[in-house]
Amino acid sequence: MSAEAADREAATSSRPCTPPQTSWFEFLLEEALLEQHLQKPSPDPPPVQLIVQFLEQASKPSVNEQNQVQPPPDNKRNRILKLLALKVAAHLKWDLDVLEKSLSVPVLNMLLNELLCISKVPPGTKHVDVDLSSLPPTTAMAILLYNRWAIRTIVQSSFPVKQVKPGPPQLNVMNQMQQEKELTENILKVLKEQAADSILVLEGALKLNKDLYVHTIRTLDLLAMEPGMVNGETESSTAGLKISAEEIECQVCYDLGAIYFQQGSTNAAVHENAKEKFFRTKELIAKNGSSSLHFTIDEERLAGYCQACGVLTSSSDDASQQATPYSQIHSCMKSGNYQDLVKIFLEDNLTLSLPVQFRQSVLRELFQKAQQGNDALDEVCFKVCMCNTVCDVLQGQIIDIQFCQLFLKPSKEKIDFLLEVCSRSINLENASEALKRKMAAFLKNLCLGLEDLQLVFMISSHELFIKLLKDDERKLLIDQMRKRSPRINLCTKPVTSFYDIPASASVNIGQLEHQLILSVDPWRIRQILIELHGMTSERQFWTISNKWEVPNVYGNVILGIKDNLTRDLVYILMAKGLHCCAIKDFVHAKQLFAACLELVTEFSPKLRQVMLNEMLLLDIYTHEAGAGVSGERPPSDLISRVRGYLEMRVPDIPLRQVIAEECVAFLLNWRENEYLTMQVPLPLVQTNPYVKLGQLLAATCKELPGPKESRRTAKDLWEVVVQICSVSNQHKRGNDGRVSLIKHRESTLGIMYRCVFLNYFLLFFYEPLVLTTILSLFVKLHNVREDIVNDIAAEHISIWPSSIPNLQSVDFEAVAVTVKELVSYALTINANNHFWLIIQADIYFATNQYSAALHYYLQAGAVCSDFFNKMVPPDVYTDQVIKRMIKCCSLLNCHTQVAILCQFLREVDYKTAFKALQEQNSHDAMDSYYEYIWDVTILEYLTYLHHKRGETDKRQIAIKAIGQTELNASNPEEVLQLAAQRRKKKFLQAMAKLYF
Repeated sequence: MSAEAADREAATSSRPCTPPQTSWFEFLLEEALLEQHLQKPSPDPPPVQLIVQFLEQASKPSVNEQNQVQPPPDNKRNRILKLLALKVAAHLKWDLDVLEKSLSVPVLNMLLNELLCISKVPPGTKHVDVDLSSLPPTTAMAILLYNRWAIRTIVQSSFPVKQVKPGPPQLNVMNQMQQEKELTENILKVLKEQAADSILVLEGALKLNKDLYVHTIRTLDLLAMEPGMVNGETESSTAGLKISAEEIECQVCYDLGAIYFQQGSTNAAVHENAKEKFFRTKELIAKNGSSSLHFTIDEERLAGYCQACGVLTSSSDDASQQATPYSQIHSCMKSGNYQDLVKIFLEDNLTLSLPVQFRQSVLRELFQKAQQGNDALDEVCFKVCMCNTVCDVLQGQIIDIQFCQLFLKPSKEKIDFLLEVCSRSINLENASEALKRKMAAFLKNLCLGLEDLQLVFMISSHELFIKLLKDDERKLLIDQMRKRSPRINLCTKPVTSFYDIPASASVNIGQLEHQLILSVDPWRIRQILIELHGMTSERQFWTISNKWEVPNVYGNVILGIKDNLTRDLVYILMAKGLHCCAIKDFVHAKQLFAACLELVTEFSPKLRQVMLNEMLLLDIYTHEAGAGVSGERPPSDLISRVRGYLEMRVPDIPLRQVIAEECVAFLLNWRENEYLTMQVPLPLVQTNPYVKLGQLLAATCKELPGPKESRRTAKDLWEVVVQICSVSNQHKRGNDGRVSLIKHRESTLGIMYRCVFLNYFLLFFYEPLVLTTILSLFVKLHNVREDIVNDIAAEHISIWPSSIPNLQSVDFEAVAVTVKELVSYALTINANNHFWLIIQADIYFATNQYSAALHYYLQAGAVCSDFFNKMVPPDVYTDQVIKRMIKCCSLLNCHTQVAILCQFLREVDYKTAFKALQEQNSHDAMDSYYEYIWDVTILEYLTYLHHKRGETDKRQIAIKAIGQTELNASNPEEVLQLAAQRRKKKFLQAMAKLYF
């Protein structure tokens, strides 16, 4: 006989034949339950709603003779109703999954409290103080059930709940719902307060390592009998339904893992505990099988928890850490290894194991990072979007709008990568016909959507396209393309070799032109041009692409070459080389320039020098993008060639201004100040404004930081920059004959326009000393204004003149804009330069952006003190900086912070501190900041102030702070300074966390 059948038999045999000495209502309720659900051979589970009905009846308040509402009486009727509710739950084997789905939190709370009561758990006893091993098995199981439910309820309350659409409003129903909602919130509040105790109880249960028993209908009947009739059976170890130790451990581990995982959102270390519990649950299920459990576990949810824990926690076993694509993607996003991230997405396009929603969430995160100013992520966003788009195509999904936006301006590089993604996303040998048709339709529609026929040809000549589309489909598509542009004809097969091309058909000229556009191999370009010139002598092939751009100073010389083939070849090699430089493809650029140099050396010394100049510029770019990034100095040969260019005196050589700009910037960035100051030829200084500016900058930087010597050299640079920032006044006569003054036209007396000067620094300079010098000059120029209220501080600001003869001639608005642009650019070069951070903070302070100003003041202190673990240097946190921080806090209504910062001044500003503490409308943490105050006078004033206001609690906090022994005035000066320094550190770290 099964255990359930035994329970039913025992229950029915113990049922009296006649009603007990109680009301017929109670008897009929019990009779209906037992008859309907326990006497059948295969009873259906009793409706859980019976529990609600029984407990509602048992908890109805009574009304006495004076019509006063009384709590429900503890009479036999109510005890029977509660017992019936417990029997229904016992028949369901106390399965919390079933009970939680059907019962509200208040009802289930009442039911489990009744279980604790009937299991002889003393009311008011803290479960954490009870030794489970010393309790009867059913009592221990009751405590375990309650605490498991408490933890599960807390976890469930953290999940978002879909709001049910309300029906027609009914006042009584709405009141009932509101009461239940308030009651649920109160219970949840208590459960959350006791969560730590519940966790300890469940952790203790894992150490029991013994079987427990849960109440059945039979044991509940025995408990309901008179005490003399029980004979202690319910206290024995075999009463009730047996739950094995492993089953208990499995369920408790799962519930503990869930609560640890939820707490991990605020404490990442807890994820390790969650991981341990979930993986132990998984082991137990694998060992015993989920079917043997009396308490069901959602294995899909468990698998999701395990996977999330594997991603969120670090593992010493790299193989296990990188076992899933999710953990690999998480690692790549965290470390910024976006190349591997794209590789993972490409590989997954074959397996399609990543959900579409997950792919989209990764792309959204990348877009957000790119929008925050990380331009390097634009290419990564494009590549991930292409992978997602091809994945959508293969799964029959609608193409996302982001793909259309990124393909508004298609390019060769974008088409190349998209074709690579398509090729690697489908295995043509094993792919189904449906998959092939989806990919073919995508490529076909892509061709129809492109306007540039050269890009269309790239797709139509690709191997994947030819294999996926039938001959008639390709011909139909090509006909449609021909109708759009009769000039270029497309072939149905790709060109495999120059020597396979017939020399007569116009379609072959189009193929060769396309190959000419795409190729970056000098030898191949030469061969294509020979073929084309052999077919026709009427075309100028350097004109076939509007992307081939050569500076006008070079174009006039190149187009003067008489031989058509040579002219085309020189022009195209130079144009392609310049394009490769622009896109930082320096390897191909060097090959193209070298071939062009070899070609022009035979017939044109002028073009030879031009190519040598361009190769010099290319070598500068190559060094700055390669070894220069790590701070490695350029080779002496390169520096000599740069100097040679600046000293070059070959007549009639076309020169590009950008080469001179780059050469001067190159020498300044690598501190070749001696050469620029002493050895640059005077005629070059007089004729080239960039060389003159470089010489003045070099002379000033060379003398720094000596104030006397640098003042003499700095004056010349100051005058040049003031002239650049000047405006000329124009007069205009009106119709009435009056003369009006028109300002705001840049002066032509400067060596260059201000916008050109600013762009020069923003594009070419990265040497900190140069940036610091020019920044301090503009800051000083900004501070010279008569109407300036808040000066901006800067390093080496004392070397510049303190006045300008004609203030009206300077465009100070342009100066302010230039300061902002320069400091923003400087911080992209080095975000940890505290002097630049102070300038940025002063700018925000001057423009009334106090929160941002505090952010940068704190960041400046943090970067030079190891996040305030060391003392901030006094030349960083000067009295002026501290006073500005005080003003920022005051205007942000953070008055306690004001009082604390007043201690940082060389002489404590008690007046400002006391005035701030008198403010009652403070937006900061107020009394929680008292632990950061070390000045006893301020603490004594706080004690007096709170006593005067009757604020006893806050007064006690102030007294506690003042009573610390390390603040005793009798202590040695070293102890007092150490106490102050420790409080400074903690306060500044707290401020940094608030404003960062």
